[in-house]
Amino acid sequence: MTEFKQQDLGGARFEEVSLRGAVFRDVDLVGARFENVNLNGARIRALFCDVAIEGEVRDLTVWGVEVMPLVDAELNRRYPGREMMRPSDADGYREAWALLEELWGGTVERARRLPAGKLHESVNGEWSFIETLRHLVFATDAWVRRTVLGDPAPWDPLDLPHDEMRDTPPIPRDRAVRPSLDEVLVLRADRMATVRTVIAELTDEQLTKMTEPVTEPGYPASDSYQVSECLGCILSEEWEHRMYAERDLAVLEKSVN
Repeated sequence: MTEFKQQDLGGARFEEVSLRGAVFRDVDLVGARFENVNLNGARIRALFCDVAIEGEVRDLTVWGVEVMPLVDAELNRRYPGREMMRPSDADGYREAWALLEELWGGTVERARRLPAGKLHESVNGEWSFIETLRHLVFATDAWVRRTVLGDPAPWDPLDLPHDEMRDTPPIPRDRAVRPSLDEVLVLRADRMATVRTVIAELTDEQLTKMTEPVTEPGYPASDSYQVSECLGCILSEEWEHRMYAERDLAVLEKSVN
């Protein structure tokens, strides 16, 4: 086991590193950034001031209090409709998708009011608006066209996988391309229509069924998934990325005023 004692590792960068079972004692982490870090089972006793936590958080207790039900309730209060993104039956999926299409319509109109170049700008290192739409096309190709519908090659050259995913041929990943908003929206409309059709024909029984594995390489892994898991992933992706987009559009709007 490697030990670091009384050493200055300020500015160090750890990527794809395992620190399972590591012990941090009397460590200065002021200003540290943790991105896509697996903290399952972590126990933290620390000075927690001015700390921001975002991501998939479950079973988080602070001084013995389970925090996430409180956070969920507050987020549902702030963002009406969020509670609909975890439906339990087919009708619930249809209601959730209808709401998402309505909300995205407003977000796209908001984006159109910005200069075209702004839609390729990153805010605080996040995806640009155009990249966000490209990623949602990828999500639909992965979880609906590949996994639910069994298409072995659903990918479009503009698909944009999440940054943490290793390059997985034949999935494209072109961060340099700069398509126009209208070009991406044509692709996006096609994928949204696919989801709309799948959900329109959905039954409660189908939600519990397992998909047939697609043997060709791609993402997600060639395996069998419950239909509710696949469609639930799409609802989550659509909701969360629209929230990110709205947040960043607000910043871009200020930069042109």
